[in-house]
Amino acid sequence: MPSKNILKTYIENGYYHIYNRGVEKRNIFSDEQDYQVFLSYLKIYLSPKEESINNIKNEANFGSEDKNKAISQLYTLNNFFNKISLICYVLMSNHFHLELRQTNKKDIEVFMRSLITKYTMYFNKKYNRVGPLFQGRYKAVLIQSEEYLLHLSRYIHLNPQELLTKGELLQSYPWSSYPAYVEDLSINWLKKDFIKNKNFTFNSYKKFVENYEERSEEERKAYKSLLLDLGRSL
Repeated sequence: MPSKNILKTYIENGYYHIYNRGVEKRNIFSDEQDYQVFLSYLKIYLSPKEESINNIKNEANFGSEDKNKAISQLYTLNNFFNKISLICYVLMSNHFHLELRQTNKKDIEVFMRSLITKYTMYFNKKYNRVGPLFQGRYKAVLIQSEEYLLHLSRYIHLNPQELLTKGELLQSYPWSSYPAYVEDLSINWLKKDFIKNKNFTFNSYKKFVENYEERSEEERKAYKSLLLDLGRSL
């Protein structure tokens, strides 16, 4: 019988929780460069192609030959601007979570295949390895309520909590979209308005995420239900 969330329901304008982990639970991010490369791929895929080309042209550390090569490679890539809206994300050492919205019915399939293939090629070349990096196909959960959308963003942003030392702020974890939310950072390829427009200011969103015990009993039950569902599927 197929594992939970392997069989996916794709709909137009659907919201999804996308996640996967390393094969045999191995690390998929081994150093800072790996995290940065994965995020750079998200940026390239989700930004207008012309914007990415202009960024390369304006890169002071690239010679003209390197710029031409990078631009040529960029033209061969799929582009998902106005097709995929990334709402929030977190990258952990052996897994990742994305919360996103697709426009067309098959956008996620093409997007995830492009992202996973490109990152695996980078990783295998860097670490002189062959074969799959991720544990099977990515998992996708259709988000069917605004409540789930909000609680999932909290769950994703709380992922690094156990890694923090005493006194460290949650937004100090660099491989998450959380700093962009609570520090009001502008990232063109991150669509914060899907959450921000739910009557949140940045301060109240921080309270929503971190001050869980202050929420109503009904809200805590809803969040616990989400955690149980995630626990069964991860």
